[in-house]
Amino acid sequence: MGALHALVLFLILLQTRNIMADDDELMSWKSATATYTKEAEGSIIVEGACGYGDLHKASYGKYSAGLSTMLFNRGSTCGACFEVRCVDHILFCLLGSPSVVLTATDFCPPNYGLSSDYGGWCNFPKEHFEMSEAAFGEIADKKADIVPVQYRRVKCVRTGGLRFTVSGSAHFYQVLVTNVGLDGEVIGVKVKGSKTGWIPMARNWGQIWQCNANLTKQPLSFEVITSTRRTLTSYNVAPANWQFGQTYEGKHF
Repeated sequence: MGALHALVLFLILLQTRNIMADDDELMSWKSATATYTKEAEGSIIVEGACGYGDLHKASYGKYSAGLSTMLFNRGSTCGACFEVRCVDHILFCLLGSPSVVLTATDFCPPNYGLSSDYGGWCNFPKEHFEMSEAAFGEIADKKADIVPVQYRRVKCVRTGGLRFTVSGSAHFYQVLVTNVGLDGEVIGVKVKGSKTGWIPMARNWGQIWQCNANLTKQPLSFEVITSTRRTLTSYNVAPANWQFGQTYEGKHF
């Protein structure tokens, strides 16, 4: 029994250490650059590489950003939150270096035909944020082409529960997961119908997850795992008469 207690204590201490390490990573500032793109209503509302669609409807709005290859991490960073501030540029940084919190919603592709110092800002291994014009204007003068910034991962603050938007066909099921609080980024999703066990889903692209299963005429439950290994299970989120194209709300972190 003593060995069992020791093992349980070890696992608790290991999990605590992992959480503290994750929190330390969230707090540390790193260097990058930022530009902005002009979009309707001063925000980025195009669909983007994370699959969120209209970013106003997805609740991200003007505080959305495209990330360079180094930060985007093949889409696994979608939904993560970053605090960004302009630094070390007396001409363009706003007084006091105010910061904004951005959600990763898109990919800023490299342009190897241009120098990484001018035009090829998203070339690997540069760390770069492509912001909306409105958000950029809160940290820097919009006359700037590019500004040096500092960034750090922060916890996402969301209103309401996780949102699950379903799509697909009778034997091909997809779900887009949005409005994820705390970690923001999702690394695993499972779905369960009333006639099935838990079915692991694979990342299709961005935060769209898929599986080959017929889940029609069954209430659906979801299990979501985030980057710091937090797990949240929302039971019977979608009713038995759920429809493709509809969004259903679950629990929140």
